[in-house]
Amino acid sequence: MLQLDSLHFRHTRDTRLYQFSLSVPRGSIAAVCGKSGSGKSTLLDLIAGFLLPISGNIYWDDKPITSLAPDKRPVTTVFQKNNLFEHRNALDNVVVGIDPAIPSSGSSVEKARQALASVGLQGFENQQVSTLSGGQQQRVSIARALLRPSEVILLDEPFSALDNETKAEIRSLIRQLADGASRAIVMVTHDDDDTKAIADSRYRLEHGKLI
Repeated sequence: MLQLDSLHFRHTRDTRLYQFSLSVPRGSIAAVCGKSGSGKSTLLDLIAGFLLPISGNIYWDDKPITSLAPDKRPVTTVFQKNNLFEHRNALDNVVVGIDPAIPSSGSSVEKARQALASVGLQGFENQQVSTLSGGQQQRVSIARALLRPSEVILLDEPFSALDNETKAEIRSLIRQLADGASRAIVMVTHDDDDTKAIADSRYRLEHGKLI
């Protein structure tokens, strides 16, 4: 379980005090809805370790991770705008997710193929990412996240750049992945329909607080 225990944070030159308390069991999705500037990115950055709280703690399976560097936390992020290598094919992009520092092997390539198949991209392994649709690129990002040794997945506005049909498909995919895995998923969005569609627990972020 991911737990945020009375996290407090304030940006430099900002009077707003952010206060976050949250529990996300394995295999579930917590969705946080809020307007632009409400603190959604601040919340994700605290979980990922890019920001450190003034007080409070973050726990994963009852073990504190608050002081761990980002690369030492069991966390990976799927961003609103994917950070794929557009000059490389889908398979190469997913292989990178296993560990960028380790050269690809037969085992890692097979794992990447399986991950692409799990998100509905079997047969697209050798297609250059720049030729894929927005929805397909987001599927590649999700496949890559699945192969990272991370038990917490953060979704940063994952549907905002997608058309309605593709959005429905990716929502369904993420719901299926949560149901079939032991990961905890935290999604931030400005669209309440996203939270209603796939979340186990729903929150609103107003004035720096989760309600």
